[in-house]
Amino acid sequence: MDQNRYDSGLVKRRKILGDIYVDRALANVTDFNRDFQRLVTEYCRGEAWDDDTLKPRERSILNLGMIAALGKMEEFATHVRGALANGLTSNEIRAVLTQVAIYCGIPVGVDCFRVAGRIVAEHETNNR
Repeated sequence: MDQNRYDSGLVKRRKILGDIYVDRALANVTDFNRDFQRLVTEYCRGEAWDDDTLKPRERSILNLGMIAALGKMEEFATHVRGALANGLTSNEIRAVLTQVAIYCGIPVGVDCFRVAGRIVAEHETNNR
């Protein structure tokens, strides 16, 4: 394990997803998923997200599109929250989801708008 990459990944993971989410994920580490949690922190966040070539909001746009295309709505919800934390507006998320619906299909778009709509509404209520 590259401890520096893991540490920087943990900082990024907390900044984007929040302490509550990360603390819950780390509290649920078992022998079965320990290496996976390390991989997510060290490589997803420490390697990819710590590369300054793309800004966090650009990475969020990419992730929303890719995860939507995969149809992984629970993970999509996590990344909608992350996109809001990375500065995307509700209007920008709407535009991303319209693009997703056109290129991935209306059923995927329906799921994405349903999931994101709840999260955006909650975010707007909590940030008034």
